[in-house]
Amino acid sequence: MAEERFYATGKRKKAIARVWITPGSGNVIVNRMSPDEYFGGTFQVHKIDKPFKVTETEQQYDILATLKGGGKSAQIDALTHGISRALLETNEELRSALKKSGLLTRDPRNKERKKYGQKGARAKFQFSKR
Repeated sequence: MAEERFYATGKRKKAIARVWITPGSGNVIVNRMSPDEYFGGTFQVHKIDKPFKVTETEQQYDILATLKGGGKSAQIDALTHGISRALLETNEELRSALKKSGLLTRDPRNKERKKYGQKGARAKFQFSKR
């Protein structure tokens, strides 16, 4: 018998999280490591639990995720987005709780491009009258 497995993709900036959740005991594996090992001990790992706390499904699903691109902070947010979308695949009734806490909305903010004739996106070269 094949286990039920739900898939979703989460994104933030250039980070992409591919998330599979299966009914289980709350194990989280990120790129074949534990979250503390992958993100570092003092990082914002508590964000991973937020979708489960909002939907009151703690310790009910195992998470297997592969993360690519971006920095660690964007990857955490992409993972949270992916988990939220995967939970929605398991039960459509969770939509209102996830939507109310803003977990289904993809954060649209991105890095602004550098403009020609300037030092950066907004920074200009120093101007000298004389």
